[in-house]
Amino acid sequence: MSTRQLLPLIGALFALYIIWGSTYFAIAVGVASWPPLMMAGIRFLAAGVLLLGWLLATGHKLPARRPLLNAALIGVLLLAVGNGFVTLAEHQHVPSGIAAVMVATVPLFTLCFSRFFGIATRKLEWLGIAIGLAGIVMLNSGGNLNGNPWGALLILIGSLSWAFGSVYGSRIVLPTGMMAGAIEMLAAGIVLLAASWLSGETLTRVPFLVRDRRPGLSGHLWLADRH
Repeated sequence: MSTRQLLPLIGALFALYIIWGSTYFAIAVGVASWPPLMMAGIRFLAAGVLLLGWLLATGHKLPARRPLLNAALIGVLLLAVGNGFVTLAEHQHVPSGIAAVMVATVPLFTLCFSRFFGIATRKLEWLGIAIGLAGIVMLNSGGNLNGNPWGALLILIGSLSWAFGSVYGSRIVLPTGMMAGAIEMLAAGIVLLAASWLSGETLTRVPFLVRDRRPGLSGHLWLADRH
């Protein structure tokens, strides 16, 4: 792999692991003062509006109807369900050990869905995931792995949705560049805010300002597109 190819990969991994990885800490702090669905919805809607506005202002055009709807669907799978359910679980005070083990199942589910869609997988990939899962369980074995089973189930469903959306998104036509991320965040924000309204959430405390997640999402989309 040439240096020109390696640098974008390093940048995407940095955005995914460092910038996006810290989002779970931000969620844990945020749900202390925000209703979970409302917080997640406002985050994604604000980020989507800002990113889409910037893209349109710099000369980008809205995609055709099919790619636009595809991106909206992926946004619901990855962000509204995948991230939204994790936010709900953290609001229910799921221990970090359980959260780590549940989220670590995403690569395993991703390989399973890849086989379902006819994408070739290697034995080395399965071995790497097995070692990773075993390592996470061992690291958390001395901690508190008991907790709210419903919260753990929410994270598991979110992980399944994220894995399916990641694989399915690589098999359909999506808008190019950051336009896909903008539409995905807009769709997720609308769905989450609708769910917040239907569930009767209200803001009763001074909210915590949650930072942007666009760099991390862009990194994930870039890596998934090259799977």
